[in-house]
Amino acid sequence: MFKAQYKLQGRLITEEATVDVHNSTVQINNSTLHLELVKWDAPVSGTVYGTLLNYKETLAALGDSVNESPYKAPPKAPILYIKPANTVIGYGTAIPLPASIELLEIGATLGIVIGQTATNVKKEDALDYVVGYTIANDVTVPHESLFRPAVKHRARDGFCPIGPWVLEKVAITNPDNLSLRVYINGELVQENTTSNLIRGVSELISDVTEFMTLYAGDVLLVGVPENPPLARAGDKIRIEIDHVGFLENVIVPEHEILSGGDVQ
Repeated sequence: MFKAQYKLQGRLITEEATVDVHNSTVQINNSTLHLELVKWDAPVSGTVYGTLLNYKETLAALGDSVNESPYKAPPKAPILYIKPANTVIGYGTAIPLPASIELLEIGATLGIVIGQTATNVKKEDALDYVVGYTIANDVTVPHESLFRPAVKHRARDGFCPIGPWVLEKVAITNPDNLSLRVYINGELVQENTTSNLIRGVSELISDVTEFMTLYAGDVLLVGVPENPPLARAGDKIRIEIDHVGFLENVIVPEHEILSGGDVQ
């Protein structure tokens, strides 16, 4: 049993509860509830940063192209992009599928939630700046370009489900050795581990804060594994990360959500 920060739909504040990750339950108002019975909002309020090419095989898949224009060399620093506020939704909220788009890439990733202002952080001190961990789905419209800001592909409404909670840091013994799995409609379609990261959690925090400040509440996504699975309208997505929990959302055509359809 560990502490976690959470936010309920219709509430303005983030609260704290005791959660049992193994049994997927949370204690709220002296009641023990299965997480699927709770209407969650995203438990974070800061800026969400995605990290590109941080799994070994995603970089290896580029082959010799990393030495050609526009790269001309493998990346020497983290490649970041922002998942703006319009993308962030909670557990159980529908992921909108834009009109004329058939498939979405599912981006299973661990979210590092920052607990205090972090600037020029040393690698050995990096975890001191972490308040906890969460699960995110860095949803993307499939595209090939990696060297232009893919705003139309990455920053659509509802393209960053996060949750269900931010689990306290002490619950995770080693964030660089967490297995993650993606299920679509109950079928296992991807499995990987954070041990395959190029920059682990501490190194990523250190390298990022060398050139920019992170603030309390910000979320740093460690990156998406190679070969992200594709999903379509009606698919139920479940992302599991060992010791953190699971995140579930369904893809729904955008027009159905805008017309008042069920978003849960």
